[in-house]
Amino acid sequence: MNIVILGAAESGVGAALLAQAKGDAVFVSDRGPIQPAYKEKLTNAGIEFEENQHTLDRILQADEIIKSPGIPEKAPVVKALREKQIPIYSEIEFASRHTKARFIAITGTNGKTTTTLLTYHLLKEAGFNVGLAGNIGRSLAELVIEDAYEYYVLELSSFQLDDIKDFHPWISVLLNITPDHLDRYEYSLEKYANAKLRIAENLGLDDYLIYNADDENTGRFLRTAFMQSYVLPFSLHHRPDFHLAAYYQADNTLRVHLPIEDRHPDQVSIENSPLIGQHNRQNMAAAILAARVVGASPNQIEQALLTFHNADHRLQLVGQQDDIQYIDDSKATNVEAAWYALDGIKKSIVWIAGGTDKGNDYTSLVKLARQKVKALVCLGVDNAKLRTAFENAVPHLEETQSMADAVRRAAALATPGDVVLLSPACASFDLFKNYEDRGQQFATAVQELVAS
Repeated sequence: MNIVILGAAESGVGAALLAQAKGDAVFVSDRGPIQPAYKEKLTNAGIEFEENQHTLDRILQADEIIKSPGIPEKAPVVKALREKQIPIYSEIEFASRHTKARFIAITGTNGKTTTTLLTYHLLKEAGFNVGLAGNIGRSLAELVIEDAYEYYVLELSSFQLDDIKDFHPWISVLLNITPDHLDRYEYSLEKYANAKLRIAENLGLDDYLIYNADDENTGRFLRTAFMQSYVLPFSLHHRPDFHLAAYYQADNTLRVHLPIEDRHPDQVSIENSPLIGQHNRQNMAAAILAARVVGASPNQIEQALLTFHNADHRLQLVGQQDDIQYIDDSKATNVEAAWYALDGIKKSIVWIAGGTDKGNDYTSLVKLARQKVKALVCLGVDNAKLRTAFENAVPHLEETQSMADAVRRAAALATPGDVVLLSPACASFDLFKNYEDRGQQFATAVQELVAS
């Protein structure tokens, strides 16, 4: 086939290498500059590519397009392809054609990365031959070239799910649906939800859907009545309105009941997990359910929880001094994620928040702020909206426009037993390159404070 790849980052280059390995003619086109490492991969493989442009005449000769998830439908090149009715697929769809491995696919607005990493860790530590790919780590397509794994755990965004057709996970996990990226979906929550729900559209009789019974929007949009697959809802509590596959029957005990071979319910202790907060209890329930379906035992899961390290900037302890903990939750770029952080921390909080507002409504955070936040340090170019939302909810509020100053001020306001929490509820682009840069600057400032 004549395959054209649009976008030359991790997924695009991986798809190009796989297509070439399978004997297809391949051309890669990127509207922007290609990073040197990816350019080197393409050059070494002898794959033809262009950068800083899309040569439409060449692209429209394709039998099939593999599109980067970052390219929206409204892009002129995509519109031209749709007019010519040239099939467009995601890298995930393309890669899945070339392996017989089983997929554990995970999506949701919040918690995808943690749940994906934890599921992978639980299975790997239990001895399963498992790879990690998707929206985290390496391209699935590039891994499939060698195809050395029996299972792949995949983190999938709505953008990656938009262009699937026959992609068929064995286990699909849906964590939650909250408003995000709505500009890609005509500002329709229903259209965004439908993109997420595509993770379950090809499930068959021997497949599993794990989903969060406590999530309002999942309940609103998910229709399980006519599903052929096993449906495994989980909850933070026992709920008589659901046949739950997992719920917490005590603070640190997850009850797991799988509809397989009439197994008796298992109990899995999460007491030794390093993860903080209610949302991480949901993430753990989903990951533990997936691991049990694959075949990991409760004992293997409990042992693996001890050694799990989450990705950086997700409720990560980065320093401690004078019985004050400093927690980096820079990945909390929306209100929902910040809510989970504030809800999950049981100590008094000095909260650092702010950044590029994405049309945020802070109402849901006000009650938690009144209960838990002793001081709010606003960190942003324009903090007016934060001030308005919280000036009557917290005892002390002040503003700053540098991370080092924010950490110094927070440390001065904190007393022994408190937590200084960076959980911005906003994007990072006003003062930082990205949320990673923001989190790294926070950790550096904390380390300098501790050292001094």
